[in-house]
Amino acid sequence: MKPFSYERPATPAEAIEAAARPGARIIAGGTNLLDLMKLGIEGPAHIVDINRIGLDRIEDTPEGGLRIGALVRNADLAAHPRVRQHYPVLTRALVSGASGQLRNKASVSGNLMQRTRCPYFYNTDMACNKRRPGSGCSAIGGVGHNFAVLGASDACIATHPSDMCVALRALDAVVEIESAGAKRSIAIADFHLLPGDTPHLETALQPGELITGIVLPSPLAGTQIYRKVRDRASYAFANVSMALVATVEHGEVVVERLAFGGLALKPWRVEAAERGPRDPDAIADIVLAGAKSCTETAYKLPLVSRMLAAALETVQ
Repeated sequence: MKPFSYERPATPAEAIEAAARPGARIIAGGTNLLDLMKLGIEGPAHIVDINRIGLDRIEDTPEGGLRIGALVRNADLAAHPRVRQHYPVLTRALVSGASGQLRNKASVSGNLMQRTRCPYFYNTDMACNKRRPGSGCSAIGGVGHNFAVLGASDACIATHPSDMCVALRALDAVVEIESAGAKRSIAIADFHLLPGDTPHLETALQPGELITGIVLPSPLAGTQIYRKVRDRASYAFANVSMALVATVEHGEVVVERLAFGGLALKPWRVEAAERGPRDPDAIADIVLAGAKSCTETAYKLPLVSRMLAAALETVQ
C-alpha cells in the first residue's frame, strides 16, 4: 500500500482546511475508499478522518422536512422513526443496499460519493477513463450484463451503485456543502454528473468542499415503494432498481415520483413520465427514451416496465 499521512480533525472547519491539502481524501465509514486503496485504484497522500466532527444528527426542519447530518450511518437513518413513517422509500432503499455490517459503518455522505462497481474500473490491468482519464474504456465491447443503457458516453458505460441515491432522487433531496468561508446547497438531481468526455468527474463537489448534510422536503402523500432486481437475494448491486411514489385519483393509480437505479451513471428520473400515462409500458417508453443496450444488457429494457407494473398493482 502506498504510504499516507493521517489526520483526525475535531470540527467541520478543521476538516475543510485539512481536505484542501494536495492529495487529501476524506474518510468516514471507509466502506468504499479503503477497498479502492487496497486495490491500488486510489492512492491518497493524506487521509482526513471526519468521524469526530459531529454532523451525526437527524433533525426536523422548519419547513416540515428532515435534515440528515453527513455522518449519520445508513443503518441509523433507515431505522429512524420519522424516516420509516414519512419516507419509507428511503428506508427500503437503504436496507436493500450492502449488508447489515456495512450499513452500520457506512455514512450517508460516503454513500453519496461512492464510486462505480464496474469490473473494468476495479481491474487495474484494464483501461478505464474513470481511473486514468484518457486511457479508454475496456467495458465498451467487454463482457458484463450490468452496464448502463442510459446516460452513457463513448468514454464510460458504468452504472451508479447507490440505492439510497435513487430514493433521494425521487424525494427531491438537497445536498448541503461547506467550504472555507462559504456554504451552498445543490439539488440531488445536479449532484451526480453524467460522464461525457470526463467520466472521472463524478459529482459536483469541488476540491476543498465538505458535505455537511442532506435535506429532505416535507413528506409526500401516497404510497412509497422501492424495488430492486439483483443477481442474488442479498448484498448485490441492482440490475435495475426503482423508487416510486404513487397516489390514487378517481380509482386510478397516478405516478407522482419515479426514479431508477442500475440504468445509468447517475440515479435516473424523467419527470415527463410522472403524472402522465397510466400504462406501465407507456411510462417505461418515456423513461427509456434514447436507451442503448447490447446483447447482455437488453434484458434491462423490458424489466423496467415489468417492475413498474408489479409495483403499481400494490398501490392503494
